[in-house]
Amino acid sequence: MHPMNRPLKEVDPEIFGAIEREINREFNRLELIASENIASRAVLEAQGSVLTNKYAEGYPNARYYEGCEYADEAEALAIERGKKLFKAPHINVQPHSGSQANMAVYFAVLEPGDAILGLSLSSGGHLTHGAKVNFSGKLFRALSYDVDPATYCLNYDSIRAIARKEKPRLIVAGGSAYNRIIDFKEFRSIADEIGAYLVVDMAHFGGLVAAGIYPSPVPYADFVTGTTHKTLRGPRGGYIIATKEELAKKVDKHIFPGIQGGPLIHVIAAKAVCFREALDPSFTAYQKNVVANAKTMASELMKRGYKIVSDGTDTHLMLVDTNTSKGLTGDICAKALDRAYITANKNGIPFDPKPPKVTSGIRLGTPILTTRGMGEGEMKSVVELIDRVLSNVADEKTMVAVENEVKALCKRFPIYEYLK
Repeated sequence: MHPMNRPLKEVDPEIFGAIEREINREFNRLELIASENIASRAVLEAQGSVLTNKYAEGYPNARYYEGCEYADEAEALAIERGKKLFKAPHINVQPHSGSQANMAVYFAVLEPGDAILGLSLSSGGHLTHGAKVNFSGKLFRALSYDVDPATYCLNYDSIRAIARKEKPRLIVAGGSAYNRIIDFKEFRSIADEIGAYLVVDMAHFGGLVAAGIYPSPVPYADFVTGTTHKTLRGPRGGYIIATKEELAKKVDKHIFPGIQGGPLIHVIAAKAVCFREALDPSFTAYQKNVVANAKTMASELMKRGYKIVSDGTDTHLMLVDTNTSKGLTGDICAKALDRAYITANKNGIPFDPKPPKVTSGIRLGTPILTTRGMGEGEMKSVVELIDRVLSNVADEKTMVAVENEVKALCKRFPIYEYLK
């Protein structure tokens, strides 16, 4: 046998073992991390294909290397499907991540030191929206707006007042822990009033937009950025939609050669598969179930006395104020849930007095449970399990009992049956 044909189990048993253990973890745990999903077998096959071997600097029909005709096919399909899915005039599918998508947009229209205005990290924004520890806060003059302290929702009058005073060159809408519908028309009005660019980061809710159950930002924004994982249920990667021809040319130039070299053609092929899957009517039904499940989960938690930030959700995610509800930090809750085979992440809540490594809350999302086929009945069961754990965080007997119930529930809703 040629040495290149040896299986992973033989070549690298340590990595093979890590993958096997990850498969087991995903099979047997309730995954509630809002930014994760389960990619299909078809997506995994495309991403693990021989396209990983090909260097293809440039764009379709304008490469710097020869032998790119099939790479061109894959990227052209991803572009065509992405444009159709989001009803967009232009999409760049080469960004390696959502963060790099945002970086390319900023570099396309800003100079270092220009002002940007985004949702603060503490109110649910993303690192790339101007956090001081991120490139966006280091290279640009980062300004932020917060949610309303009474409702924990966006206050557009307040955002407009900040924009009028500071006159940022670019405004970012969207976030990683904001669970209400965003009014993109209002953001467009604010941006137009001060002559700013409007960027919508829909990394989290892009799948909901694709399914038509969350308003599309494409008619209002100059740029829309996002990721193909999370609610889109594809490979890890980013994309950029530009809504004007001159902006499309700028952003393409700032992805390559601006901040990236060779695109990951195997990932782009998987993005094409993801877009194809999202164009199927079954994807709309799936996303409706994601939101219905999230609403049920939030409602059931509130019935049990838990405080949900903004008193509910319009999307796939929610923030639970565990400090107010249970007198527990997010860190303690996330670790206790993990011990009981329920995976969630600690998360700051708006105006959180606790540091980011501790937090006053946890973030919960329903994309993976919905992908597994669970419905509103199962959401009620999951909430009961969560409540049992958080009401007994120091009781090992409770943890073991919940772990066994979680495994039984997961067995009823299996994933990747071909891997068994």
